Amino acid sequence: MITQYNISHIYRSNSASEYKRKIWDTLSKRYSMIQFNQIDTHTLFDKSQLPFTLDKLPDSFSKFRRMVSDISIRAPLGKPPQLPNSCLTSKQNWQAVWNAQSLHSQLGEGQLFKGGSRAGKQHLRSYFQTKNASTYKETRNGLDGMDYSTKFSPWLSNGSISARQIIDDLHQYESKIESNESTYWIYFELLWREYFQWYAQSYRGKLFKFNGIKNTNPTTSFYPERFQKWCQGNTPYPIVNACMKQLNATGYMSNRGRQLVASCFVHELNLDWRYGAAYMEQQLIDYDVASNWGNWQYLAGVGADPRGHRRFDLEKQTQIYDPDRLFIKRWGGDQHLEQLDSRDTVDWPI
Repeated sequence: MITQYNISHIYRSNSASEYKRKIWDTLSKRYSMIQFNQIDTHTLFDKSQLPFTLDKLPDSFSKFRRMVSDISIRAPLGKPPQLPNSCLTSKQNWQAVWNAQSLHSQLGEGQLFKGGSRAGKQHLRSYFQTKNASTYKETRNGLDGMDYSTKFSPWLSNGSISARQIIDDLHQYESKIESNESTYWIYFELLWREYFQWYAQSYRGKLFKFNGIKNTNPTTSFYPERFQKWCQGNTPYPIVNACMKQLNATGYMSNRGRQLVASCFVHELNLDWRYGAAYMEQQLIDYDVASNWGNWQYLAGVGADPRGHRRFDLEKQTQIYDPDRLFIKRWGGDQHLEQLDSRDTVDWPI
C-alpha cells in the first residue's frame, strides 16, 4: 500500500497497548521516509497537558486526580466539511473482508449493544435525554439491566465515541438539567479510566507481569480445575457464578461484578491474576487493555492501590447488592455449586 499509493504520512490514535506500540515502532523504523504521527484521541487530556512526565506518573489515583483537576478538557472536534475524494479500497472490498451481518448473527440473542459510531452517539444522546445521570452514583453498583450505569464503555473502548464527547454532553446536561454529586461521579469514573490509560503507557510491559509494578510476587498460583470452574460460573460462590454466566452469555458485566469476580479469583481461589485478566480480555465486549489489566493489578495487590490486597466479603456483597437473590436466580448462580478441592493440581507461574 505504501508503494502503490505513495504514502507520505501515517496517523494513529495513541494507544496504551504495548503490542500495538511495538508494531508502530517497528514500522516507523522500517519506513523512515514516512512521517508517523500519534494523536491523543483515546484520552481526556493530551500528553502535553499533563503536569508530569510519564516516568513521574503519580503512584495513586488520588494523587493523579488532584494534579489534573484544573486541566481544561478540550472540546471534541466537529464533523469535517468533506472527505478526500480518493479511497484506497471500495466498499465492496471492505464487505468481503469484514461481513457485518455475519458478525451480528454470531452474537445471537444475548447481544446488548449495536456497534459503530452512529449507534454509540445515539446511545450517548439517549442517555442524557433521561434523568439517569442525576442518580448515577446511587445506581452505579447495580448488577443487571441497562439503566443502572451509563453503558458508554463498549463504544468508548474502540473509539466509536470519545471520552471528550461524553464530557461535552455531560457538561451540557449539567448546565441545562442538573449538576449534582451523581453527574460529577460520571466525570470521576472517566478520570479513573484516564489514570489507567497513562498508567499503561507509563509501565508498558509491566502491565502484564505477575508482580505488576511491585517488587514482590503475589502468594497465588494456578489451579487448572479452579480456573475452569470460575470461567464457567461453577464455584462455591453464587454471586460470582451469576456474574460469570452473565459475562459468558452477553459479553458484559457490571463494574461491581468485575470487582467481585476478581476478588474471588485472587483471594478465595488463590489463582494467578493474569489468567483472570486474560479471560476478561477474551470475553468482554468493552475490553480496554489499560482499564482491564490496570484494574486487575489493583485488585490483585500488585498495582496502584495504596491499601494493598483488597478483598471483598462475597456474602456481605450479596446481601447489599442482591438481597433478594434475583440476579443470582436469573443467571443460575446457585445451580450445581462446586466445592474447592484441596487436591487440585497446582501449576506454579513463571
